[in-house]
Amino acid sequence: MDSQTIREKFGNNFVADDYTFKLGIDQRFSKHIACRFGGRKVLETCTGAGFTTISLAQVAFHVTTVEINPVHQEQAKENVKIAGLTDNVSFISGDILDERLLKNLPPVDAAFIDPDWADTEPDHEYKFINSNMRPPADVLLDRVLKITGNVALVLPPCIDTSEFEGLSKNERELLYLGESLALYCLYFGEFISTLGESEFRVQI
Repeated sequence: MDSQTIREKFGNNFVADDYTFKLGIDQRFSKHIACRFGGRKVLETCTGAGFTTISLAQVAFHVTTVEINPVHQEQAKENVKIAGLTDNVSFISGDILDERLLKNLPPVDAAFIDPDWADTEPDHEYKFINSNMRPPADVLLDRVLKITGNVALVLPPCIDTSEFEGLSKNERELLYLGESLALYCLYFGEFISTLGESEFRVQI
């Protein structure tokens, strides 16, 4: 990966490969989302290369982050070290849906969920209900809401929002990069600032 490209998206000469670069959330979005996590003990699922981990760790009391892919986790550890935030983050290796792992998590009062939805097949259809993300977003949300009611869930812009019907009360934030819808972020519990729909725009 070109270091200038990584720096422009994530703010520093971090470590990434093509896949973790694509998975990573632009720092302008991750910092915006992280603002709601100030002072909290945070569970992050699906660490990736740690770009959102860094934004969370800059404001949270502590971040416990879980990643199933050892290569991604090593990138994340290096990136957190580059950011000078090693003491603010605990790394757990494993499947976030593993019941034994969930039972042994330290106490948290908030969670950030960003399932892997970077499928590159041209005919791939993103789904929330009976989710085809990794891990399944609907199952993951259900499990995490049993740990804490304060959750932020990031989803791709091509999701059919009618699939969100039936969820507990939430705020659905549309995150725009210029005029393009880049992400949805669903907020639950104390993270809700506006019931229903809200917007955040990054000008380019």
